[in-house]
Amino acid sequence: MLESYKILWQGGTGELTEKKSRFIARTSPAESEEEAAAFIESVRRQYWDARHHCFAYVCGDRNQIQRYSDDGEPGQTAGRPILDVILGSGVHNICVVVTRYFGGTLLGTGGLVRAYSGAAKEGLKGSVIVEKCPGRLMKIAADYTDIGKIQYILGKNRIPVLDTLYTDRVEVSAMVPGDMAKQAEAEITEGTGGRAVIESGPEEYYGILDGEILRF
Repeated sequence: MLESYKILWQGGTGELTEKKSRFIARTSPAESEEEAAAFIESVRRQYWDARHHCFAYVCGDRNQIQRYSDDGEPGQTAGRPILDVILGSGVHNICVVVTRYFGGTLLGTGGLVRAYSGAAKEGLKGSVIVEKCPGRLMKIAADYTDIGKIQYILGKNRIPVLDTLYTDRVEVSAMVPGDMAKQAEAEITEGTGGRAVIESGPEEYYGILDGEILRF
């Protein structure tokens, strides 16, 4: 699996005004070019009376697909700056559309680059971004006498706990970062004198949002 990388979890909106021209940025998750195209078209319909709808998007865990458009603005003054903001943010699978309502004053090449870049950054600020991390689901079954030690080990290593079930024994489900699985298992085995029963699942991606574990 790849190392951790950021994705757009929830799209947002940002806006700035430059010499009476309005630049409205909208962001949306886009795992394919089809999803990006559909989002771009929806923005065009929403702001049907605007002069320009410049955009950029990247798709793939390695940004395999990268596209942008100046949509009538001078070359390299809109789409490319938006793409540069996306790449600089490190966010994957995202489409950003910046809609411009012309204010009557020409901004010049430098002004356009700053305005489209700035609007894209505002759009990202209004979005929800999650870091997608490799990990393994670990299930730990132990006696009540050992649960304190297990909780200490998980907390010390900052391993998120998904669920704890109390029956005749205690069963803990935790999401262990991929590079810590062997270490965590060894520490729990040693800390409980081998009494804990540990079951590790296959590798998967997870993220944390407002304290909640997201599984992908």
